[in-house]
Amino acid sequence: MKIKKPSQLEFVALMASLMSIVALAIDALLPALDYIGFSIGTTKSSDTQLLITMIFLGLGIGPLLFGPISDSLGRKPIVYMGFGIFIIASMICIYSESLLWMVIGRILQGVGLSAPRTISIAMVRDTYSGDYMARIMSFITVVFILVPIIAPAMGKFVLDHYNWQAIFYIQLVFSVLVSWWFWKRQPETLDEEKRVRFSGHIFVDGLKELIKYKKTIGYTLVSGFVTGSFMVYLSASQQIFHTQYGLKEEFPFIFAGLAISIGSATFLNGTFVVKYGMEKIINTSIFSFFGISLLYLIFFYNTENPNIVILLAFFAMQFFSIGFLFGNLRAMAMQPIGHIAGIGAAITGFLSTMMAVPISIYIGKFVDQRALPLFIGFLVCSFLSILIITYLKFDSKRQRAKEMSKLS
Repeated sequence: MKIKKPSQLEFVALMASLMSIVALAIDALLPALDYIGFSIGTTKSSDTQLLITMIFLGLGIGPLLFGPISDSLGRKPIVYMGFGIFIIASMICIYSESLLWMVIGRILQGVGLSAPRTISIAMVRDTYSGDYMARIMSFITVVFILVPIIAPAMGKFVLDHYNWQAIFYIQLVFSVLVSWWFWKRQPETLDEEKRVRFSGHIFVDGLKELIKYKKTIGYTLVSGFVTGSFMVYLSASQQIFHTQYGLKEEFPFIFAGLAISIGSATFLNGTFVVKYGMEKIINTSIFSFFGISLLYLIFFYNTENPNIVILLAFFAMQFFSIGFLFGNLRAMAMQPIGHIAGIGAAITGFLSTMMAVPISIYIGKFVDQRALPLFIGFLVCSFLSILIITYLKFDSKRQRAKEMSKLS
């Protein structure tokens, strides 16, 4: 039976739901990190931070398998495969009694969830292109952002009334509902004639094709730096607000408020990107990201943590800048490689995540007594991103000049 193409609104909601399970698996667990650590026999904050960062490791590895297969078999079967792995991994987490098994479960959760996450991006690229693709990605991200807003509060509610294992059960229920919706309402987006025969060389061939495009590589590296610095916040936010500021009860609401900052920027991006273009928005936002980080260091480098209101103001400004970056960076990286969207999404996702995980782990070790190391990480990552974007800009001008000289 042929499935009728959903409306654009339903398509956005469905793609956002596929992505949002990742946010639910990460953010709903934040209030429970101390309890899980106690259950598996560890009290070190650097150990419990691994429960957040390691799922990103799986999110980076998984696309290398799922992306190429989706270019061969189609998008939909891969999503079902990923949900199956996620269910098994969640059961491992629920019954874990040691840090090792919990980390294994979290990595496998990431591997499983990388399928719907990667395939949703590929399906958007199958259906749209250019600035309009970035606009759709922005709207998807706005819906997706709703989950980080409510997930920590949901996790705390479940923790207060049941136990930390119940958080994983809720994730399982949500994944089953979304997969059923996807099965019933979303048609395949990769036509038969556009599929690539699967072989052992498909990854190597895709990588060779991808590295021809400097913009794809450059914006993927920038995405890695931005994601890595933001992952430090995700993994260390509980440490900052629970331990450094003593705001255990208020944490879910603080997290939600800062998520709104990202969501509002992403929503505005849906309008701005068509008017100004992805490149201009990325350039403005990355300089803003750098400037805010530098301002924090100037004011608080040799002092203790500032008042919580001041810290939240700086975080809100930073995340407002990031809200303009996430969707646009992925769209800019994917724009030149629409002909290999599946493997392209896989490789770019892998590269950015493999950068982000060690960046997050390294900087996170220093976020112990103060939030300052987090802003130092923001500053360094944004500065390196500016260097890459500047190089791409000059290289693009050089290429245009070369083409003009050939024509004259």
